[in-house]
Amino acid sequence: MKLTDIRDNPGARKDRMRVGRGIGSGKGKTAGRGQKGQKARSGVAIKGFEGGQMPLHMRLPKRGFNNPFAKDYAEVNLGMVQKFIDAKKLDAKKDIDHAALKAAGLARGGKDGVRLLGKGELTAKAKFVVAGASKGAIEAVEKAGGSVEVLAKAQPEHEKKAARTEANKAKKSN
Repeated sequence: MKLTDIRDNPGARKDRMRVGRGIGSGKGKTAGRGQKGQKARSGVAIKGFEGGQMPLHMRLPKRGFNNPFAKDYAEVNLGMVQKFIDAKKLDAKKDIDHAALKAAGLARGGKDGVRLLGKGELTAKAKFVVAGASKGAIEAVEKAGGSVEVLAKAQPEHEKKAARTEANKAKKSN
């Protein structure tokens, strides 16, 4: 056996069919596209089109709801906070806020801040500055001798608008 004797198995590599190269090739004239119609032309991509019949993805029932105004909080459990304090990744003497939790790798995402949840045990005395906290989490932190400062929520735009309208009505009546 020599290097020049090495070949693929017969039929392992198949040549591409050259279309539109005369009647004798078997794929001449219309090049296997049939006669006329949208698919006989170039530049056609009909994904999900069913010839005018209502497509399957439109026939199936819709489920659920995606709230565009939902707040995105990074949820952090007290047990994990304690674990990170024990591992010296978080300093319990300083305020524990979104930036500190993010730097420790505990809070991922949460463009609207951090929400503190009460799962797990907290033994370290710590001050939390968060966007939200559950009742159980606040109780557990205070029981350990710490405190939770919940940042003021921004008023939704429709409430601001309603308040402005009320104020304008009050001005006009005076």
